[in-house]
Amino acid sequence: MRYKIVILDGKGMNPGDLPWDKITSLGDTVIYDNTTYEQIVPRSKNADIVVVNKCRFDRNIIQSLPELKFICESATGYDNIDIEAAAERGIPVSNVRGYSTNSVVQHTFALILALRNKCEYYSGEVKKGRWSHSDFFTFWDFPIYELAGKTLGVYGFGKIGSKVASIGQAFGMKVLATRKNPEKGFPPGIKAATFEQLLKESDILTLHAPLTKENHNIINAGALKMMKDTALLINTARGKMIDEEALRQALDNGIIAGAALDVLSAEPPPADNPLLGAKNCIITPHIAWTSVEARKALMEGVAQNIEAFIKGKPINTVNDIKSN
Repeated sequence: MRYKIVILDGKGMNPGDLPWDKITSLGDTVIYDNTTYEQIVPRSKNADIVVVNKCRFDRNIIQSLPELKFICESATGYDNIDIEAAAERGIPVSNVRGYSTNSVVQHTFALILALRNKCEYYSGEVKKGRWSHSDFFTFWDFPIYELAGKTLGVYGFGKIGSKVASIGQAFGMKVLATRKNPEKGFPPGIKAATFEQLLKESDILTLHAPLTKENHNIINAGALKMMKDTALLINTARGKMIDEEALRQALDNGIIAGAALDVLSAEPPPADNPLLGAKNCIITPHIAWTSVEARKALMEGVAQNIEAFIKGKPINTVNDIKSN
C-alpha cells in the first residue's frame, strides 16, 4: 500500500532550506506551507497520514477525516491535538522528542544575557555616536550584574531544563529546580524546590515544562508578587503558562525587573497583546527551536515516526495506540 501523506504547515519546519526527500520517499506527499483551521478537512480528507505542527486537530476535525490513520506531530508539544479523540478512532499520535534541546538551551541563555548585558542596546548607542563623543573611555546607562552567585530557578526538569541547569552551574549559578516526578531526584549541586520556593528565591526563573491544565497561567499576579523585584522571567516553553496582562502590570510597575519571552499565548500575537508595549520585555517570535541543526533532526524524527507506523510498529506515541 502506498500511503498518502499530507503536511499541513511545513513552512515552520522547513521554509525551503532543507530537503524533504526522507519524508516524501515514504508515500505520495502533498506539502502545504500553512493551513487554516477551515482548510484542514478539505486538504486532509484523503490522507492516511497527516503531519502537523500548530494546526488544531480537535475532536471535530478528527471525526471528519474517516481515512486518517496516523497523526505525526512535528514538534515535542502536542497540546494542539485531541489525543483522546484520536485514541477512540484507533489513530496513533506520535511526537518528536529531544530534537531542539541544544537550540532551546542556547536561546534561553541568549535571552538571559540580552536582559543582563544589554548588548543590543549598547551597540545601538555606539552607532548613534555616543561613544565617539564620550569624554571617558566607556559609558554605561544600566548596571550589569554577573550570573555567578545568582540563583537560577528551573521550572520543568526534562532534557531542556536539565541542560539549562547544568549551564547555569557552569556560569557559577546556584540552581533550584522543580519537576513533575521529584522522586527521580536531581544531579549533584541542584536543589529540589517547590514552585513557591522558585518564585521567592530565584534571581532568574526560566520555564521549561509542557503546557497542562494545571500550569495554565501559573505565572499570574499572585505568583509575580512573590518574586524578587530584581528577578527576571524567561519563557521558551508555552505562552499560556503566563497571565500576560498580569506580567505587563508587573513589569510596568517594577514588581519584577524584566522578562524575555520566545512564546506568547497567541501566535502570531494580536496587535493589542499587552506585552508588546511592556517595559523591560524582550520578545522573540518563537525561534528558540529553529536552528538548522534542530530542524534537520526534527525532519529526521518525523520520517522515522512515519516509517515506523508504515511498518506497523509506531514509536514515540503519546496516546497509547500501538498499531493500526
